[in-house]
Amino acid sequence: MINLRLQKLSWVYVLIFPSKMNENKPGDSQTLACVFCRKNDDCPNKYGEKKTNEKWNLTVHYYCLLMSSGIWQRGKEEEGVYGFLIEDIRKEVNRASKLKCCVCKKNGASIGCVAPRCKRSYHFPCGLQRECIFQFTGNFASFCWKHRPVQIMASNNYRDSLPCTICLEYIEPVPTYNILRSPCCKNAWFHRDCLQVQAINAGVFFFRCTICSNTDIFQEEMLRMGIHIPEKDASWELEENAYQDLLQHYEHCDVRRCRCKEGRDYNAPDSKWEIKRCQCCGSSGTHLACSSLRSWEQNWECLECRSIIYNSGNNFQKAKKHALSNSNNVAITDCLLEESSPKLPRQSPGAQRKDLLRQGSKFRRDISTILIELGFQIKKKTKRLFINKANIWNSALDIFRNQKFNPSYAIEITYVNENDKIARELPGSKQEFLSLLMQHLENSSLFEGSLSKNLSLNSQALKENLYYEAGKMLAISLVHGGPSPGFFSKTLFNCLVYGPENTQPILDDVSDFDVAQIIVRINTATNMTDLNSVVNECYNYLELIGCLRLLTTLSDKYMLVKDILFYHVIKRVQAPFESFKQGLKTLGVLEKIQTYPEAFCNILCHKPENLSAKILRDLFTVHTLPDVQALGFWNSYLQTVEDGKSATTMEDILIFATGCSSIPPAGFKPTPSIECLHMDFPIGNKCNNSLTLPITSTYKEFQENMDFAIRNTLRLGKEESSHYNEH
Repeated sequence: MINLRLQKLSWVYVLIFPSKMNENKPGDSQTLACVFCRKNDDCPNKYGEKKTNEKWNLTVHYYCLLMSSGIWQRGKEEEGVYGFLIEDIRKEVNRASKLKCCVCKKNGASIGCVAPRCKRSYHFPCGLQRECIFQFTGNFASFCWKHRPVQIMASNNYRDSLPCTICLEYIEPVPTYNILRSPCCKNAWFHRDCLQVQAINAGVFFFRCTICSNTDIFQEEMLRMGIHIPEKDASWELEENAYQDLLQHYEHCDVRRCRCKEGRDYNAPDSKWEIKRCQCCGSSGTHLACSSLRSWEQNWECLECRSIIYNSGNNFQKAKKHALSNSNNVAITDCLLEESSPKLPRQSPGAQRKDLLRQGSKFRRDISTILIELGFQIKKKTKRLFINKANIWNSALDIFRNQKFNPSYAIEITYVNENDKIARELPGSKQEFLSLLMQHLENSSLFEGSLSKNLSLNSQALKENLYYEAGKMLAISLVHGGPSPGFFSKTLFNCLVYGPENTQPILDDVSDFDVAQIIVRINTATNMTDLNSVVNECYNYLELIGCLRLLTTLSDKYMLVKDILFYHVIKRVQAPFESFKQGLKTLGVLEKIQTYPEAFCNILCHKPENLSAKILRDLFTVHTLPDVQALGFWNSYLQTVEDGKSATTMEDILIFATGCSSIPPAGFKPTPSIECLHMDFPIGNKCNNSLTLPITSTYKEFQENMDFAIRNTLRLGKEESSHYNEH
């Protein structure tokens, strides 16, 4: 017994006074042992940085010190070891000397499981060995192997192995201690060790999901699962001259027919011989004059990038091949699409981006996922918008034109009434505001057509730059959770994705009755006499639009019709289109449209599916304990509305509760909910997307009260809107 006690006392003496031990001699870094775990391993990825206080000859692993249960950082960062005072470290070592590690059975277990009534203690390396989880955030909690947090999957639909998105080795897609799943991307799986190495290298500012680049949700989950994310800059940012190569601008004209007498490498800023780089890859260039660019601000894409973007969808027409002109005056479209000259391979970030573009075109993406990813740009900082509900368009226009408005700020809506003498401010729904704004945009004079719309030619709107603002509003609406626009014609959509020069309009795109009649008469001419007769009657018009051509055979009428369609639908509105396109670039929306055309076609060119009783039943969740009878009445009411036995429609119910007539492509936020209260009529809270149902004694009374409240609420809203329009 005496010998055992002497051994224990000597071990405590070693822990508290390591300077007395030969193994901790200064200068012998390999043999300096951590006072907590007694290991001399120097492995920053596993145990954190190994640090020695030479004055006190005391060595610790950073993680061993950080995760110890009975010590707190009471000093400044430069005091003691990482801000932990020497006297506190000694006290913690003394406390740990009385605790036995449940893994190695040795004393000095300074870390304990935080689960209630769990008495397991262990050294940090022993905890790693038994797959404990250490959370490097908050109170720096530790969980033993029995109580550690786990990732839960609702169902496992993965039959095959998937690659770790960092090292690309195949793993079984089942959440375990060593295999982690991304919280924001369902198909992203990682090795724990791969994540930890990446987190240490990237630091808190650059550690993010490798698929969608989400930071907040991803880091929160990884911290919960025991990944240490140091508060430091990325390792590659600290390397001296790491980006020196990127500071070199690409200066070489790559178009086939360079017209500069000084050569392809000649670059004269602020002149027609200034070199413009490809806006997509930056690894190809052209003199402004060689591609007929009027100014440096005009966009230019090299042949390879343009073909990748335009050929990314299988259901859309491919880019046409343009023959080179024999004259010296090369057309703009010819220069944009002509092949680049042979050149030596040059490594640049643009070459990598081309590969990504090419690979991305092979995968189809769900539109909700794309919009959610775009939504990651939205900052936590909130911008309150004061909106006059009776004049949505002008209110939004004034706000979005303000130089201080940042589209990446979160939006909060407050409704005001200019005619209200009390100047009351009412909280509003963001999704209702965006829905009303898109309705106004669809019916505005900026577009023409009945259901599928194209851009109109409105000189006043062009002068006021309204086409740009319209594109900007549409982009902001999509990223901030607004509704599906659904009114674009396929022609307008194809112009945005593949370029006007690669798009052929159809007769349905012509909203002008007189022009449509001319096209129909030309197209239905059965002989040359009839065809020449129509052309003679419309001679002035055809001459004005530059579509006069020599007709030698009856089949020439088809080329004439194509020319008229192209002029009226595309060339005539070239200026509005370019302005609208620039607005759509807000928050990177246009780039996503061009990258994933099939996904965006569904929401830009098609209206959402009709609502059904099942869709609404599944959409609304019950957050509180419901009244069983009222919930039954609710289900019966939805079926009654769907069967057409009520004056109310499914869309009316959704507008009443959320302010939207359809489900936004990115979904509702917050999720729509219902609750039941003892009241006579239902209440819709559009700010919270909640619907309060009345508790009644009979279904007949329930239906009557629902119909009355919903119909009258919507009627009052329409009357307010029409009152503004009249004035």
